[in-house]
Amino acid sequence: MKTFKLGGVHPPENKLSAEAVVETLAIPKQVVVPVGQHLGAPATPIVNRGDEVKVGQLIAKSSGFISANIHSPVSGKVFKIDEVYDASGFRRPSIIINVDGDEWLDSIDRSTDIDANIKLTQKEIVDKLNEMGIVGLGGATFPSFVKLMVPDGKKVDYLIINGVECEPYLTSDHRLMMEKGEEMLIGVTILMKGLNTSSAMIGIENNKPDAIEHLSKLAAKYKGITVHPLKVKYPQGGEKQLIKALTGREVPSGKLPLEVGCVVNNVGTAYAVYEAVQKNKPLFERVVTVTGKSVKKPSNFLVRIGTPIKELIEAAQGLPENTGKIISGGPMMGKAVLNVDIPVVKGTSGILLMPDTASKRGEANTCIRCAKCVSVCPMGLEPFLLSKTAKLGKFDLVEKALVMDCIECGSCSYTCPSNIPLLDYIRLGKNKVGQIIRNRNQK
Repeated sequence: MKTFKLGGVHPPENKLSAEAVVETLAIPKQVVVPVGQHLGAPATPIVNRGDEVKVGQLIAKSSGFISANIHSPVSGKVFKIDEVYDASGFRRPSIIINVDGDEWLDSIDRSTDIDANIKLTQKEIVDKLNEMGIVGLGGATFPSFVKLMVPDGKKVDYLIINGVECEPYLTSDHRLMMEKGEEMLIGVTILMKGLNTSSAMIGIENNKPDAIEHLSKLAAKYKGITVHPLKVKYPQGGEKQLIKALTGREVPSGKLPLEVGCVVNNVGTAYAVYEAVQKNKPLFERVVTVTGKSVKKPSNFLVRIGTPIKELIEAAQGLPENTGKIISGGPMMGKAVLNVDIPVVKGTSGILLMPDTASKRGEANTCIRCAKCVSVCPMGLEPFLLSKTAKLGKFDLVEKALVMDCIECGSCSYTCPSNIPLLDYIRLGKNKVGQIIRNRNQK
């Protein structure tokens, strides 16, 4: 069975919502739409207080090469533009809209007919993804059109589609593959045309046999698209790990997948690409998993961007009394949130409600030099060293130890018998080194 060779762990899968068909969540009375929902520069608001907006209308324009447009997820009136807390606990500029009805732009094709006739040229596809605000929905939220702009002298041998969903609990990608497989594959074909490549490989962990079977049957009629079962091992869905598993190629330190002739996109992104190109629909809603061992109704919801997460929790039959933490994302890479008023954004894949018994960290003890963190690191790093040097503020040593190669998967913290918050210190070091590198490059 295909997989990556270096490191990895096997946390319990807990795919409690795997059979939960996607439900459309009711539109809230008010949405909070951050203008920075993507990697790169935040978008610039182009609406003002009191403006009337429709579903799909551009409300914030990208403000740099690495940036993305933001569109209204609802129809109504702009209440105000203010700073609102995000999932990381920072106040971010956001457009707050009071909802009135559900009036969509006429330019959006709302029919459920599947359109496989791709009329746009390669350049038109790139421009359309830019216009529609499409970003990577696997977590990184990198503007998708940028990935299609292959520099001169570079060639894409493989488009790799990430259907792994290796993070425990999350099932939004799984349900999307089961329910929107045809549209997703058309999206893959659009991406292939945009990249000028004839080969696409879809990787799916073999704990989703229904998705593997379903997409394999559908892919038989799409030229150049193949489906590949993968061994269940976290973080199989990491970009570099997926490339290694499917192609055997290894992305060099500090380089991008394009260096080895690959471009990686998530299955959710492929579906959003289909909707953007074939239906002229901007990215203003996505599928979000709401789950947890105490949740009465683990669910997958189609949610408008800007919806407060409390609305999702209520739709899953409420917050369990024993909840200790609310996590945006999965348990390995997600972030605990401050409150239930934070909005769903383009990168929100799941809301995990963890019982208090499972959410408490064990008391940190002295490192016993067992090297478990080294053996599970999928990037071949030394987490104990990165953590220690970052804690001491020796950021020159942190950089030399290749902290920027860390994918923040959390395997080191998960396996540490001394309960040392290795990833917390490594993230600190990575943030500081990133600042140092940027300042150095500006000189």
